[in-house]
Amino acid sequence: MKFIFLMDPLETISFDTDTTFVMMLGAHNRGHEVYFVPEDGISYTEGKVYFHATKVVPQNIAHMPFTEEHTVRLSQDEIHAVFIRTDPPVDDQYIMNTWFLDLLPKHIAVINNPSGIRTVNEKVWTSQFKSITPPTIISANKRDLLDFTAKHKNVIAKPTDGFGGLGIFHIENGHTNTKVILETLTDRYNKAIIIQKYVPDAQKGDKRILLLDGKILGAVLRIHEEGEHRNNLYAGGSAKPAVITDNDKKIVNILRPHLQKLGLYFVGIDLLGHYLTEVNVTSPTCLQEMNRLYNVKLEEKIIDFVEKLVE
Repeated sequence: MKFIFLMDPLETISFDTDTTFVMMLGAHNRGHEVYFVPEDGISYTEGKVYFHATKVVPQNIAHMPFTEEHTVRLSQDEIHAVFIRTDPPVDDQYIMNTWFLDLLPKHIAVINNPSGIRTVNEKVWTSQFKSITPPTIISANKRDLLDFTAKHKNVIAKPTDGFGGLGIFHIENGHTNTKVILETLTDRYNKAIIIQKYVPDAQKGDKRILLLDGKILGAVLRIHEEGEHRNNLYAGGSAKPAVITDNDKKIVNILRPHLQKLGLYFVGIDLLGHYLTEVNVTSPTCLQEMNRLYNVKLEEKIIDFVEKLVE
């Protein structure tokens, strides 16, 4: 089969940590043809979607994770699956690509469903599940944000479209920088942001659980480095083994029918203690960390699933 990976430039790939790379390697090891497509590499003409692609051979060589074979223009008639793996933010180009992919014939597997990605803002969408999320406000209104912060005293403020821990602030009661943080995040109260009540369990780390078709694929506990409040691996956090609890399973069971209905097959959810904080649907990560911690090859299960989806 021909597998398309719509992703950030090949030179940005991190050999030791990148989930996209290990998925590409898994597809290649299974005998599939692997193609890289940049975010501006899709066209639609005369009723068909085309991909301006580079055929690559992923390889377990740290200094040369890919061999590039040749460039090619592939039509929708020649491919079997598309993996959407470009990192956020979900900007105009990202949305345009989801519209392109909506035009593909239904027999082509797209991981994840483009309309599902558009539906699920990774930080806002979770707020509908009030029983399993911390107290939350999403607003650009100065008075509302300040009142919420004063009420809960200890909060986390973050943009609605960030990733990797970028732009996440811990604000405590009486913090002299509270107003400037809110002014900065909201662009002077012109852009909605998210503030959530601080969850003390964040000191123990946050749990990333990867889901495949709504079922638990693996989990890892991300621990912040000393002097840092963010547990994200991009922000210097480290990965430790994680235990799946009954509460984790309850949260997954609540989310499963919603994710399956939206065609969100490969998803990462973030938990702090008993609370759900984010649902990552654009380019979930931590697959390599799980592989190393548990001596497994979880990408094989993903490729298995996609093969069956195509069939």
